[in-house]
Amino acid sequence: MRAGPAARRSVDVVRPGSGSPRPEPESPPTRRPWLRLAALGVLLAGATVVALTVERPGVPALQGWLDDAGPLGWAAVVLAVSGALMAPVPRTALSLLLGAAAGFPAGLAVAVLAGWLGGMGGFALGRHLGRDAVARLTGSRVARADRLFRDRGFLAVVLARMSPVPFWIVSYAAGLSSIRWLPATLGTVVGVVPGAVLHVGIGASVVGWL
Repeated sequence: MRAGPAARRSVDVVRPGSGSPRPEPESPPTRRPWLRLAALGVLLAGATVVALTVERPGVPALQGWLDDAGPLGWAAVVLAVSGALMAPVPRTALSLLLGAAAGFPAGLAVAVLAGWLGGMGGFALGRHLGRDAVARLTGSRVARADRLFRDRGFLAVVLARMSPVPFWIVSYAAGLSSIRWLPATLGTVVGVVPGAVLHVGIGASVVGWL
């Protein structure tokens, strides 16, 4: 028994044709921002354990090693200090050590370069691993403060680098905010210089007095 025209029309209505829009599947809620934030927390926890357990070299040991170090050795020192500055290691203590072991000119160069690398390394980790999750978590509640940081990023970073706030906290906090890369880079370069001059100079002067 053949279906009538009305039945065929009803089947055509039910059956999606080639031109009929298909409903888009609902995208599952992404968990990547929270997983990245958790990874950042794990990295910071690991860095804290390393900072508390690894013994830092003294002035004679570092001085003796630098005496025989070539360009690669000095590059290794810069990378080691920048890595330490991404962990809860006091920047003041490292600058004093560099001044005492390397003298003022070389110690200052290492302190400034490592401060810039370590500061921007923490900024990059905070930006890539935690920014999205923090933005979702806070929403519009801190939008005004976040906009202020974005508009005054250079000044905010310079003042924060010169403040008594721990160096690594400033790095990660700046990365979690909306401060742009260029103001963060320039602000870090400018902000690390005064403290480096002061503390490296003290370290070099103390050794000179002995």
